[in-house]
Amino acid sequence: MAAVSLCMIVKDEEDVLGRCLDSMKGLVDEIVIVDTGSADRTKETAALYTDRIYDYPWVGDFAAARNYAFEKGRMDYLMWMDADDVLPPEEADRFIEMKEQIADEDVIMMPYVTAFDEKGRPVFHYYRERIVRNHAGFRFQGKVHEVIQPAGKIIYRDIRIEHRKLRVKPGSGDRNLKIYEKMEENGEYFDSRALYYYGRELVYHRKYEKGAEVLSCFLTRPDGWTENKIDAARQLAVCYYGMCEEQKALHSLLHALEYDVPRGEICCDLGRHFQDRGRYEQAIYWYKQALHAKKAPETGAFIDEDCYGFLPAVSLCVCYDRLGNRREAEKYNELAGIYKPQSPYYLSNKKYFERKAE
Repeated sequence: MAAVSLCMIVKDEEDVLGRCLDSMKGLVDEIVIVDTGSADRTKETAALYTDRIYDYPWVGDFAAARNYAFEKGRMDYLMWMDADDVLPPEEADRFIEMKEQIADEDVIMMPYVTAFDEKGRPVFHYYRERIVRNHAGFRFQGKVHEVIQPAGKIIYRDIRIEHRKLRVKPGSGDRNLKIYEKMEENGEYFDSRALYYYGRELVYHRKYEKGAEVLSCFLTRPDGWTENKIDAARQLAVCYYGMCEEQKALHSLLHALEYDVPRGEICCDLGRHFQDRGRYEQAIYWYKQALHAKKAPETGAFIDEDCYGFLPAVSLCVCYDRLGNRREAEKYNELAGIYKPQSPYYLSNKKYFERKAE
């Protein structure tokens, strides 16, 4: 059985670190905790699980901190998690089985779930390079949204890690954006991935003009990853909507279709564009495309599960109702209910149709 070091960087995580380590206790062979400046009882919590606790001064560089943690790992393989991540209990046996089966793999990709519906079910995920062979030269890159470039023998295991944030820590909301802005101020080079994520941070903070500038620049880069380009076109549309340039927003969404067959996410965006403008026939076309759309390959692309089922179905219900076609509206609401039987939108629509039938 392969031995695994869990290597983590933490700061002020006393409220979630125990939950994370409880989920991994007995599954990994070593726990390494690198503290980047906690002012709470994070290190005391960590000491309940391991004596391998180190201090590392925060220098505004996530990759540097994670690489330091990896340098302390002594086992065959190195694994990373954030303090507000957990391995669901039902995945524990599969994790042990995976360790028993590891032979000569270099990188193990696992799904990272970062959003959940009202019942706590996963709705948004992407694969991350979660476990790598030790002493094989794997290093994190990027001051923000740090990543390891997978290489060698890569396998995918459907054992999910869930990001279960309890709260937003003071100052963390704009931390990433400040790092990127400091990089720009210092004249540092942005590779294509950094440029893409800088643009996303700007959109998140509603800095639409700057976001449009950065994302447009990224889309001109020949080495940009296809999935990032598709998403960048979607984010650029958000910028144009925020700048009240609706025609440019539509053109940006259509531009995303150049990169590959339409994804469910872009089909739903186009459907919403036309729905919001009362052009229901066109909206219906795109929502139907979403129901049959091809998902991005499981290589790290963001996947919004709702865009391949519930969201287009419930939107089709609304569009058909606006056109006065109650039969089709009810049909698609029932389809939405199959995807999410407890959704308040589905249940509200159901009551609406029941009242109309009286």
